[in-house]
Amino acid sequence: MNNRIGYCGLDCEKCDAYIATITNDQALREKTAALWARLNNASILPEHINCDGCHEDGIKTVFCDHMCEIRKCAKKKNITTCTDCADFSTCRIIKGFFENNPSAFDNLKIIQQD
Repeated sequence: MNNRIGYCGLDCEKCDAYIATITNDQALREKTAALWARLNNASILPEHINCDGCHEDGIKTVFCDHMCEIRKCAKKKNITTCTDCADFSTCRIIKGFFENNPSAFDNLKIIQQD
């Protein structure tokens, strides 16, 4: 499995927090913090924009580490992605997530075929 695909199917390699972390790009951190703060109506600072990837040990954004219900559930169930869960087809959390992130569902379908 591609360790850069999160439990939910998002591709970490396309995430600005991941990119800013691996490239140490302060300008991208600042841009991402401003965007995410506006989108989430929350106080998000550039120093919050650091992540080594969903499946990797190391730093995570505050959301991914502490607030992401999908990641918490998958880790609790000790599964690699949501498609490994017996409740996948009826899960309201992941279905709502896919409505806003259809590419994540497509990534999970690809993983299932591998």
